[in-house]
Amino acid sequence: MTRVREKFSLVVTTFNNAATLDHCLSSAAFADDIVVLDSGSTDATLDIARTQRARIFAQPFRDYSTQKQAAIDKAAHDWVLLLDADEALTDAARVEIERALEHVSLNQPAAAGFRLPRREQMFWTFQHRWSWTNTHLRLFDRRRTRMNAAPVHAAPQTDGQVRTLRRAVFLHYGEPDIATKVAKINAYSTGLVADKLRRRQRFLGVRMVAYPPVFFIRQYVFKRYFLDGWAGFISAATGAYYVFLKYAKVYEARRRGPQ
Repeated sequence: MTRVREKFSLVVTTFNNAATLDHCLSSAAFADDIVVLDSGSTDATLDIARTQRARIFAQPFRDYSTQKQAAIDKAAHDWVLLLDADEALTDAARVEIERALEHVSLNQPAAAGFRLPRREQMFWTFQHRWSWTNTHLRLFDRRRTRMNAAPVHAAPQTDGQVRTLRRAVFLHYGEPDIATKVAKINAYSTGLVADKLRRRQRFLGVRMVAYPPVFFIRQYVFKRYFLDGWAGFISAATGAYYVFLKYAKVYEARRRGPQ
């Protein structure tokens, strides 16, 4: 008996992602529909999308949540696989996604979404397979899911049951060198200031002093980044700096007052 899986759309938002987009789309070429929402690329991003049979749309960028939700709304199918343009599925992820969507078509068991583990690029290497990988909700029923309003790290949220596909690992090619990571840290920490000011977070001095070393120990020891050698050490150290910078910039904004 031939198994039938639920059809799904691959959804990707882009801006000058020519370096990674082909790998991203190729890794999920088994999708029944591919949606690319671009925000003004000037490199070969759109040419690459066309070669991968994507349906291409354009919209000016306002914020991450709005952009990703707009792309999800353009999907042809109810089930969506959401990837960033610098991410790609492994072969194991494809097998697990196909199997999960077969179960969805049979409603066995009922689920509104699936979390996938993500292995991070660490400059000249990738996370060791025995280190801790964070999971992200990336495969979901869009009828029950919306993007949250987080200012930087916007993510989908669903009102139904979410399961984790432990073997469906995907790769993030987001930090090819230390300079790129530091630039992201600077941009992301600035992007969070307004939200943290609105929430009136307290004890900023304590947070600046206490959180960075706690974060470093958690990453390097408990998440086993030590298995990645110096790449893991540098990643944990720069991550701790990001934690410090988030609160330092909020402290600075408060001292400066309204501009």
